[in-house]
Amino acid sequence: MANKTIYAAGGIVVRNGARALIAVVQRSKDDSWVLPRGKLKRTERPITGARREVVEETGHRVRVREFLGAITYRARGRPKVVQFWRMQAAARPSHDLMRDIAAVEWLPLNAAIRRLSYPLERLFLRSVGRRAIPRRKLHKTPKRKTKSRRRARKTMAKKTAAKNAAKKKRGVLQRMLGRLSR
Repeated sequence: MANKTIYAAGGIVVRNGARALIAVVQRSKDDSWVLPRGKLKRTERPITGARREVVEETGHRVRVREFLGAITYRARGRPKVVQFWRMQAAARPSHDLMRDIAAVEWLPLNAAIRRLSYPLERLFLRSVGRRAIPRRKLHKTPKRKTKSRRRARKTMAKKTAAKNAAKKKRGVLQRMLGRLSR
């Protein structure tokens, strides 16, 4: 019983806005800043437990997205496995926080990494953080590209025409000089 593995689950919770923000929570018992996570109930599936824990600890409803990975370490002499999913948070909180959570902060990725108390969690978030943040779609402006391409083509055409004209002039001069030398 002493070596029985502890299973837990949680999320890298992202809230969109002008800039994507990641949730980190402060535990009341030791003031540590951690990713939202918690132990699974006896027959609970990890993905279900991850959603439950994140809602309890952040107060936000979430949509669970893809699995991001797991961390393992020893807790009170027992192995502990914590699985994490990428989660999309609702804009506003819908639940009160658990009593054992003192605060929730929504931070940009690099600030969230710095805020975490445990090196293993910092390393984990650094390695999966970019995958957790949805990529912004770039708005392409084809008119600008088309105009710049047209300008480049016109410039090249002008240069080519100028070279050809210079060759013709040289050819004419050479022919005339050739006739004069005869």
